Amino acid sequence: MTSHNRPVGHRLERWLPRLVISPALAVSVFFFYGLTAWVAVVSFTDSEGFLRFDWVGLQQYRHLWGDENWWRALWNFARYAPVVIGVPMLLGCLLAIFLDQKIRFEGGFRTIYLYPLALSWVVAGTIWRWLLSPDTGIEIWLHGLGFSNAIFDWIVRPDRAIFALALVAVWHSTGFVMAMFIAGLRGVDDSVFKAARIDGASLPRIYWRIVLPSLRPTVFSAALILLPASLKTFDLVVVLTQGGPGQSSVLPAFYMFDRFFRRDQMGLGAASGAMILMMCIVIAVPYIVGELRRARHD
Repeated sequence: MTSHNRPVGHRLERWLPRLVISPALAVSVFFFYGLTAWVAVVSFTDSEGFLRFDWVGLQQYRHLWGDENWWRALWNFARYAPVVIGVPMLLGCLLAIFLDQKIRFEGGFRTIYLYPLALSWVVAGTIWRWLLSPDTGIEIWLHGLGFSNAIFDWIVRPDRAIFALALVAVWHSTGFVMAMFIAGLRGVDDSVFKAARIDGASLPRIYWRIVLPSLRPTVFSAALILLPASLKTFDLVVVLTQGGPGQSSVLPAFYMFDRFFRRDQMGLGAASGAMILMMCIVIAVPYIVGELRRARHD
């Protein structure tokens, strides 16, 4: 009886993990690949007001690339993305190096830096909308301190509104990047520091020449997370600026939502969504392939 039951037990042990993860896998496949394919199909139709599956080929894409508002959204993104990717990487790395010195109250500092990450984008945007408003926020506070000529009105200035969005995004994501760098730094063997100190290297030189180059996978992971996040920035725009003043803070994801749900230009909105996905792929895939080749070579 034992010999008869053993194959059954082995089969159950082999198939049980697959049975457990299959519902989650099916849901993920449907909601990601299935809905992605559905958006792609809609982008080739003349859907306006309601879904119509009358095939129009690349007409929606020609309309998209001929729309000056789409070009404005891309220009806004070209100014927004370097700030929300580069600044958190730099600040997160510096904060991680600071906390890596085994300072006192490290846990308290880490909690302070990570606190913004606990807030949703909607809550963060609401807080910063109040802070950046000339009528209620930092500008009024500075006036109360006696700086009557102080001006902090980024949120209502067309040339500064996109950087107001970037400021909030940097505040929100820097703690996350810091945590990634701390994990990477704690994985560096202490013998590296001891050997470099014996050779007479200063601490900044050790980090610059030895430690940071070894954190390439951490940099890669952080950039791969921040880049799609910047492309998908939507809720922050809705809460903070609504794309204004004018079109000065419209980003591609907000453009897609506005066309699809507000203006009932479903085909055009789907085309913009497909282009956002293609931009993610075009930017991320070569970077991933390059890193994999470098890792294999190393």
